[in-house]
Amino acid sequence: MKKLTLLAVFGMLAGFASAQQNAEASYNQHAAFAPYFYTQNGNNYRSSDGAPGPNYWQNAADYNINVKLDTTQKHIDGSVQIDYTNNSPDNMPYVWLYVDQNIYREDSRAVATTVVSGGRYAATKFTQGDELKSVSVKMNGKTFHPKYVVSDTRLQILLPEALKAKGGKLQINISYGFTIPEKGSDRMGRLHTKNGWIYEIAQWYPRMCVYDDVEGWNTLPYLGAGEFYLEYGNINYSITAPANLVIVGSGVLQNPAEVLTSSQRKKLAEAAQSDATVNIHSLADVQEGKDFINKKELTWKFQCNNTRDVAWAASKAFIWDAVRIKMQSGKVILGQSVYPEETAMPSGWDSSAYYTKKSIELNSYWHDFPYPVATNVAGIVGGMEYPGIVFCSSTAKAGADLWFVTLHEFGHNWFPMLVGSNERKYAWMDEGFNTFTNYICSRILYNGAYNNEPNEYKIAKRFFKNGAEIPMTIPDVILPYNLADEGYYKPAVGLLILRDVVLGHKRFDYAFKQYINNWAYKHPTPDDFFRTMENAAGEDLGWFWRGWFFHNWTIDQAVKAVKYEDNDPAKGALVSIENIGQMPLPVKLKIEEENGKITNMLLPVEIWQRGAEWTFHVNTTSKIKKIILDPEKQYPDVDPENNVWPGENEMKPIPAGVSAKSVIDHYLQEVGGKENLERIRDMSAIYEGDIQGQNIRMKQYHKMPDKFLETIELPAMHINIVKILVNGDIDSIIQRGVAVALNDKAKDGLKSLVQIFPELQLFDNGNNVALMGIESVKGQDAYVIKITNSIGEVVTNYYAIKSGLKIASQSKNGILNFADYQTVNDIKAPMRVTMNSNGYEIPLKAKEIKVNSDLSDDIFK
Repeated sequence: MKKLTLLAVFGMLAGFASAQQNAEASYNQHAAFAPYFYTQNGNNYRSSDGAPGPNYWQNAADYNINVKLDTTQKHIDGSVQIDYTNNSPDNMPYVWLYVDQNIYREDSRAVATTVVSGGRYAATKFTQGDELKSVSVKMNGKTFHPKYVVSDTRLQILLPEALKAKGGKLQINISYGFTIPEKGSDRMGRLHTKNGWIYEIAQWYPRMCVYDDVEGWNTLPYLGAGEFYLEYGNINYSITAPANLVIVGSGVLQNPAEVLTSSQRKKLAEAAQSDATVNIHSLADVQEGKDFINKKELTWKFQCNNTRDVAWAASKAFIWDAVRIKMQSGKVILGQSVYPEETAMPSGWDSSAYYTKKSIELNSYWHDFPYPVATNVAGIVGGMEYPGIVFCSSTAKAGADLWFVTLHEFGHNWFPMLVGSNERKYAWMDEGFNTFTNYICSRILYNGAYNNEPNEYKIAKRFFKNGAEIPMTIPDVILPYNLADEGYYKPAVGLLILRDVVLGHKRFDYAFKQYINNWAYKHPTPDDFFRTMENAAGEDLGWFWRGWFFHNWTIDQAVKAVKYEDNDPAKGALVSIENIGQMPLPVKLKIEEENGKITNMLLPVEIWQRGAEWTFHVNTTSKIKKIILDPEKQYPDVDPENNVWPGENEMKPIPAGVSAKSVIDHYLQEVGGKENLERIRDMSAIYEGDIQGQNIRMKQYHKMPDKFLETIELPAMHINIVKILVNGDIDSIIQRGVAVALNDKAKDGLKSLVQIFPELQLFDNGNNVALMGIESVKGQDAYVIKITNSIGEVVTNYYAIKSGLKIASQSKNGILNFADYQTVNDIKAPMRVTMNSNGYEIPLKAKEIKVNSDLSDDIFK
């Protein structure tokens, strides 16, 4: 599922939540290093070393699917035959299947649990879901028409007799159909282009639920955020459609001679041997409607083996590129990219085949890509993964934007397509692991030019904020604005810490590869992962799993004191450090002496087993000039200032005669002058930007003396991320359609938002205004002014020394940067605003700014 900046937007705004801090109050070594991390011992199904046990089993589901695509009615009709094998030790009186199209029914649980403002997974128009026409089963050579029950997105078939354990076989035949939703929960759908519709088809046939040794039948309903957990098997499928469509799908095309022209087949053969992209079906072919088999309809046949799912895409608008992918093992597969004319440009999807190639070649360090063909599809879906095929936003731009979404979606072919974890319950086992491998790949591509690892010190504020949850939470339970952290970033950063610091690259990589090899095409649990990493790396990591995945233990290491043996630096120094946070971790130090000697040290996590303080000896030859903890900034430490001894102020000194008031007066004069600013009755601004091909829009409306409205939304996805309203005595915050409870302190804080230029009243209303010093902000020296209001909330503003203009503002909810000031009605306003979330920057450009436009009071409702 699409990750990265899009989900980070939600998390940035979570500071408004009123939940209490989850982290415990202080470090407790007994809790951190408590024994009995595992709740059960290994058994015959799952060994204590994390590998499948000697009697491990899983059921199998083979599919034969035949459907017809009706491009007039936007409908699919067909049938599926499922050959199911019960390898479990249990007899089965019934079986469960998923019928995921029912999520688009008006009476679905997903609709009932969607907030009124909508969301990424909300149905914008309803369908009849999966239209089941007939259901039959074949057992022991006899055919039955059994009773069955449809419960939301699940289908239970009551068998005429129990399906035998340890190898019992069942054939299920279902005739069905469904209307293709235009916007299918950002996982499937259709996009209208100038040359025709693009169909991205997924969750398109009834699929077996998993029956495992952990929970039996896994039947959590499909609500949107939680993804999938499916059985493995071989899938043969065919799609009959108008002959002028290009169709791509999971697996290998079985009948190329029947559906491709000789020219296309020749070019595909060339691409299979080429490291340069080969165009199979050109823009000219699309525009002129040529180079396709001249028939009314064609039937495309595909086969995908040892897979948990298949998906496909079809369009007469597809330009088609292909390229050879050579993995690090030497194995070669085919890479493909299909996209419409609208994106056919050097700054668009022309680079897609190359990014497909590189994402798989780099990721193959961990394990070979599990399928013989890898296809990237441009369409309406922002980012979604299926075996051997991914759907990425057609509006993604070449460069970091298209690279990230391509890398992430193909990365999912390792987690969870190859390693089949339960996405419906454990998002961190697929999204988090995949985000981690994305970081490793992006360190390599173009020497790290696209590296998108978050700034650990900045992300600490997100991980350990009020209202933070924990990774070990079901995705549908995690609050939307926390999903980025708990499902993606925190697990990924945790693996980086394990690899870069705790275990080192060699031990970590061996253990992680062992986990992949152990559970390729199988169903691991969290314990299986934890046990594999510990056994293969030879390290008890219960303290890490406990603090990082099951709790919200903060990281805060500090240098406490330095003393010299007999007061003589030549005899060595005694350095005292402390673990103020609840999370124990190894300690990395860089010690600089006055004579230029540098000592780098790594202290093991065991130093914290007997308490929160540790003193150690350093062989110094002169006085210590500086000690830096975490010198490479690899930990999300909540207080990095105490990582340096002695404490230092990095700000430049303030020139004589400069005060907070003189800085503010200069700013007010530059943006229009006090008299001008005080005459403003209302002001509105609309800013727009792009996040991985998705438009984001921020609107702000001020009307004096007591009205303010701000909304941040993703228009194409029908998501209103946040709405803040102040209208006299009415104060409210709505996040993702849910009202946030506000106490009196929070309400008082909202009142300050009414001011169009708060600097006009900055020295009134009990504010404490302090000029702290000078810092460099994006290459500009700026005066730093810290404002503490009457209720204790702190905002830090940065005013450029040269221009006098405000170029940044930081609060508990994030950082805003302002640039490109232009004059609107004699007032200077920033045309570019950048929201900084989680170390990622989201740039916005002004689309409209109005001053004194007589805003209607109806806006503020």
